[in-house]
Amino acid sequence: MRGLALVLIGAAVASCSTAPESRSLSAEDHLQKVLAGKVALAPVDCLRSYSSNDMIVIDDGTILFREGGRVYRNDLGGGRCSGLAMGNALLTRQFGGQGLCRGDVAQVLSPSSGMIVGSCVLGDFVPYERAAR
Repeated sequence: MRGLALVLIGAAVASCSTAPESRSLSAEDHLQKVLAGKVALAPVDCLRSYSSNDMIVIDDGTILFREGGRVYRNDLGGGRCSGLAMGNALLTRQFGGQGLCRGDVAQVLSPSSGMIVGSCVLGDFVPYERAAR
């Protein structure tokens, strides 16, 4: 009986794992092309401002934000924004003038229906810029 309890506890813990899902080959190729020649810097908590026109959706788990020559990579902290890569919009709200920050909840909006179809939590913003020569 004790052995069965340990197996059930192990299965429950394993089901809570947040191991990232694998990225499709086309999404990985797109990510590598955008970040080619750039190096990662220390993560930052917030983007003070961004334009939705400068947002690049790699897949349901990774979003890039362009700001001048710098690109910020955000691997979503709360899992994936289901449906984001299918052409849906990312709806964010900025509070207190901090900008878009780690831990903020973003919602996925279907432009055709106007309905919220998912949500996720933003992770760290990792800046990438051209490598010094």
